[in-house]
Amino acid sequence: MVEQAPVSDTVRAAHLRAAQEMPLADGQDFADARRGFVATLDPGVVRNEAGDVVWDSDGFGFLEEDCPESVHPSLWRQSRLCAMQGLFAVTDGIYQVRGLDLSNMTFVEGDTGVVVIDPLISAETAAAGLGLYRRHRGERPVTAVIFTHSHIDHFGGVKGVTTEADVAAGRCPILAPAGFVEHAVAENVYAGTAMARRAAYMYGAALPRGPRGSVGAGLGPTTSTGTPTLISPTVHIDHTGQTETVDGVEIEFQMTPGTEAPSEMNFHFPGKRALCMAENATHTLHNLLTLRGALVRDPHVWSKYLTESINTFASRSDVLFASHHWPTWGTERLTEFLALQRDLYGYLHDQTLRALNKGSTGMEIAEDFALPPAIEQAWHTHGYYGSVSHNVKAIYQRYMGWFDGNPSSLWQHPPVESATRHVEFMGGADAVIAKARESFAAGDFRWVAQVLNYVIFADPGNAEAQALQADTLEQLGFGSENGPWRNFFLTGAYELRHGPVGTPTVAASPDIAAALSVEQVFDAAALRVDGPRAWDAHLTIDWRLTDSGAVHRTELRNGLLVHFDVPPGARNPAADATFSMTKADLIGAVVGGADLGRMIADGRVTADGDVGTLAELVGYLDSPHPDFAIVTP
Repeated sequence: MVEQAPVSDTVRAAHLRAAQEMPLADGQDFADARRGFVATLDPGVVRNEAGDVVWDSDGFGFLEEDCPESVHPSLWRQSRLCAMQGLFAVTDGIYQVRGLDLSNMTFVEGDTGVVVIDPLISAETAAAGLGLYRRHRGERPVTAVIFTHSHIDHFGGVKGVTTEADVAAGRCPILAPAGFVEHAVAENVYAGTAMARRAAYMYGAALPRGPRGSVGAGLGPTTSTGTPTLISPTVHIDHTGQTETVDGVEIEFQMTPGTEAPSEMNFHFPGKRALCMAENATHTLHNLLTLRGALVRDPHVWSKYLTESINTFASRSDVLFASHHWPTWGTERLTEFLALQRDLYGYLHDQTLRALNKGSTGMEIAEDFALPPAIEQAWHTHGYYGSVSHNVKAIYQRYMGWFDGNPSSLWQHPPVESATRHVEFMGGADAVIAKARESFAAGDFRWVAQVLNYVIFADPGNAEAQALQADTLEQLGFGSENGPWRNFFLTGAYELRHGPVGTPTVAASPDIAAALSVEQVFDAAALRVDGPRAWDAHLTIDWRLTDSGAVHRTELRNGLLVHFDVPPGARNPAADATFSMTKADLIGAVVGGADLGRMIADGRVTADGDVGTLAELVGYLDSPHPDFAIVTP
């Protein structure tokens, strides 16, 4: 095991300054996070059916100690708050389980049972949370489930709290915002492999837990590694002001598409004077472009929706809770909380655009961006999960794209070729490393990381450069107030020393695959076509779905897999082959890795025409690489 380097004087001094400047004696958040405590899950370990640990909140017990020099004091404070685990009363008839996954699970008691809001990432952690609730509130049946939005930490554990049979029978409706399934599935399938690999960095799932490793992700402790599931919603919320009564509980909804998720909603419980803000207002600056990858979110509309929330719900609410962190009590306090969150996203947007229109690039704007004192001084606006730096760059990207307008940036060499030329210009690897050591000693870790990256990409076998880069990334991690930044830096250091950690968490699952539309099934296949190898191929296959009667045609030409529904009676050229099967078997055959030949032999699929056409098509499909390199070429 390679020993980590000691914390540098530069980082130690920065932490001391931060501790002196921040009101660390302010205990309001700790009082709020402890309020309503009922019980913890003891021990705080959740296992799957095979006995493997998929969640361990006890592993964060070290956070009860004093802040060490290897963690930013503000992040240590946030991590302690996020690690508080157990069942908590929010208000009369509303309870939350916190600290059993990245997100919270909320229980709203109805006339005959309990409504579950956001059942975590994994079925195992959701079941454990429900069990904790029932041990203290009775064996209430789950009478409804609400998904606040389309990210997996808010729906993945649904089969830990209900069953497809209960949903199908109407005993447990599932409510979700319009577009939920489309966005939930697309995010985990289209770019799922790359996002999951980068999520390993973002959440630090492979890092040892402790003061010199993972201390949390700012939004929550980390991600569970159990079984992600999905049951499609049965009630779709499609407009603001829509009201639904579920198990005797009245709920008023506000649609907020394009904020923290493409499909998201807030909602209010008039009878309980309680407001759920989903993930649109939590105790952190959120991401406008998450480091794992996603579509760039819109801070302008985000800010406007928060204004709407204030005007619509604040005066009618005594408590605000969300899908992460702890609640805020009192009408005046929650109104100011929402107003500061609104001001935060609106200010980021408007001031970035102001600077952009004066010719500054995203990197330049981010470097000198200052928040108003009232926003800066609030704990819940700190960049524990998102950051001012990468959010400003995201806003620039949203409006202007990757190009900074300078012609010299228009056609630069890719990383390896650029690195090779940089190192040559700088006098060779030995000279670069020697100068980098001087910069390391001076505490200029940002520069060291940049120039050593050139050496590593130009000379991947240079062990000295990799060792110094690992030390450098560690110092950057130790100094980060932002949880994902810390995890990215420390995971990069870990991989340089020990090799790739792969993808500890799994986003795709059979349930998510089963929710694909036919269009999405073939979109996913089209993304895997090795275009250059398929330039000269021309193949046409019709896929007849026996459970719906629909026919979908795929045509491979010019390296592109074109696909479309065939209207009844349409006169298209004859297909090379036709396969008839159910939608479930189509999903299994195209994206699930099922053996179509065996399915034909078993009689589940019938085939007409040149059956070999399918084998030829499959031969042009590439496979994603879930362990691709990040800190090395």
